[in-house]
Amino acid sequence: MKEEFPNLFLCDHPLLQHKLSLLRDKDTSSKDFRELVSEIANLIAYEATRDLPLRDQEVETPICKTTTKVIAGKKLAIIPILRAGLGMVDGVLTLIPAAKVGHVGLFRDPETKLPVTYYCKFPKDISERDAIILDPMLATGGSSIACIDLLKKAGVKNIKFMCILAAPEGVKALLEAHPDVKIFCSSLDERLNEHAYIVPGLGDAGDRIFGTK
Repeated sequence: MKEEFPNLFLCDHPLLQHKLSLLRDKDTSSKDFRELVSEIANLIAYEATRDLPLRDQEVETPICKTTTKVIAGKKLAIIPILRAGLGMVDGVLTLIPAAKVGHVGLFRDPETKLPVTYYCKFPKDISERDAIILDPMLATGGSSIACIDLLKKAGVKNIKFMCILAAPEGVKALLEAHPDVKIFCSSLDERLNEHAYIVPGLGDAGDRIFGTK
C-alpha cells in the first residue's frame, strides 16, 4: 500500500516499532504512554530532518584544525495540533532545541463534520521557516489539511507532517489536498472504522496522553 503514496515515509527502526507496540497496549498507563509518545516523536523527527542542508565549518580539535559539517542556518518551526500534538513537542525539541513552536487548535463541527479553527498562533517569522506539523494520529485528514492550509496562507513554503499512526483514508486525503507535503509516521494501519478511529490503532491519543479516557 505504501507504493500508492510516494510522499509517505514509514519509519521502521526496530526501537521505534518496539515502542509502538507498547503504545498500542490498552493497559499502558498514561505516564508511560506520554513518555512513549515523546520518545517515538524523537525517533520520527530524526528521519524527518534527514534532508536538512549542511555547510562546512572549521573547528579545532585537541589534535588539529579540521573542516566539519553544521546545519546551514535552516530555520524550523514545529506546529502541534491541539491537544494530542502537544505530547510530541518535547521529543522533537530535544532533537531540535532551536526550533520555534506554534499552535493550532481545531474541532470538528458536529453538523458539517468540517474542521473549525478555534486557536492559531505562529511565530512572527513563520513565513521564513520550514514547518513540521505534529499530530499523533492521521485519521480522516481533516485537521491536518486545515492546519496545512493555515500555514500556507501564512506564507510557509516547505511543510512536513509527522504522526505516529496513519490510516490510508487520511493519507490519501492529505496528499490529494497537498501533494507537496511529506508525511512521516511509524505505521500505516489498516483502515478507519465507522467512528473514524484508526484500526487497529491505539484509541484516542489525547485521552491517553492526558489521562482523560
